[in-house]
Amino acid sequence: LDCEGKSVRPAAMVFTGIIEEMGTVASIKKSEKLTMWDGSVGEGFVFVVECSVALEGAYIGCSIAVNGVCLTATEITATSFSANCAPETLRKTNFRQIQVGDKVNVERSMKGTDRISGHIVQGHVDEAGTIRSFRKEGDSLWVQINASKELLRLIVQKGYIAVD
Repeated sequence: LDCEGKSVRPAAMVFTGIIEEMGTVASIKKSEKLTMWDGSVGEGFVFVVECSVALEGAYIGCSIAVNGVCLTATEITATSFSANCAPETLRKTNFRQIQVGDKVNVERSMKGTDRISGHIVQGHVDEAGTIRSFRKEGDSLWVQINASKELLRLIVQKGYIAVD
C-alpha cells in the first residue's frame, strides 16, 4: 500500500540471469516521438517480443529482461509485450544486430520472495564486450571477453557479469 492506502505493485527490477524462455522478435519500429523513462520525448524504437512465460503476471511498467537487458513493458497483449528503447540501448547492447524473427532470451524480473537460482543482476548494460575465446576445463567452460579499459576498472573480481 502507498501512503494513501492504495494498492501498488511491488518493485521488481533485478534478475537471476537464468533464462526462462526464448521469445521471438515480432517488430522493431523506429519512432521520432518516443516517450522516454523520464517523460521526455525523443527518437528511439519500439521493440515487440512474442513470448508466454514472461507474460504471466506481467503488467504495464513491469521489468522484463531481453538478452539480459532490462526493459519496461509499455504494452501487453495475450501473446507479446512492447518496450520503448532509447538510442542508448542500441549503443550499449547487441540490439542493433537483432532483426524481426530472431529468437531472444527472456526473463521476468525476480520477486523478493523468489528463490535465487542464479545471481542477482540488474540488466543495466554498460557495454557490449567481444568474446575472445572459449576453453573447456573438465565440466567448466572459461569464456574470455574483451572489454574497454574504462569498464574493466569497474569490474570486481568474482563479481557478477551477465553474458548473453
